[in-house]
Amino acid sequence: MAPKNDGSAKKVMNKGAWTAEEDRKLAQCIEIHGAKRWKTVATKSGLNRCGKSCRLRWLNYLRPNIKRGNISDDEEDLILRLHKLLGNRWSLIAGRLPGRTDNEIKNYWNSHLRKKINKNEKQPQPVLLQETTHQNISKINEVNEDDKGIGNSQVNFDVNEFFDFSTEGYDLDWVNKFLDLDEESWLTH
Repeated sequence: MAPKNDGSAKKVMNKGAWTAEEDRKLAQCIEIHGAKRWKTVATKSGLNRCGKSCRLRWLNYLRPNIKRGNISDDEEDLILRLHKLLGNRWSLIAGRLPGRTDNEIKNYWNSHLRKKINKNEKQPQPVLLQETTHQNISKINEVNEDDKGIGNSQVNFDVNEFFDFSTEGYDLDWVNKFLDLDEESWLTH
């Protein structure tokens, strides 16, 4: 029978904040071995960190193509529109914002945008009262022959093309074109 492992031989992993020296070692190891097989990267770098910790540190903070700084108004608008379309699929949303990580987008949503949306929804919208007359009611009840087909229109766009994230470039033209369409222009296309 094998002796019980009481945990005394277990290697203690370093937890908590990363130091600049650890960041340098991790970046140097990834430069040599590549950003894959994170358990191996963690051991070869000489860090007392687990592979998951190394992977998250690299993906969210150390990658050279990460965009730092405040999120612009255009990016915020795109996040709002994509969230309305895709929901909490942070990696899909971040894939359309070059240099931004899914973790950063999720944190920005939870700390800023969700509160902003809830605040806007709670504010009462002003109601414009219009004097209702028999003449106005009869105008509303009139049905124009040209308007009959509007309710039967269908929006045409290729779902496979919309969710195709295989391209390396971050061309946002298709998103802007899609998001700029309002209901009226959907019905006319």
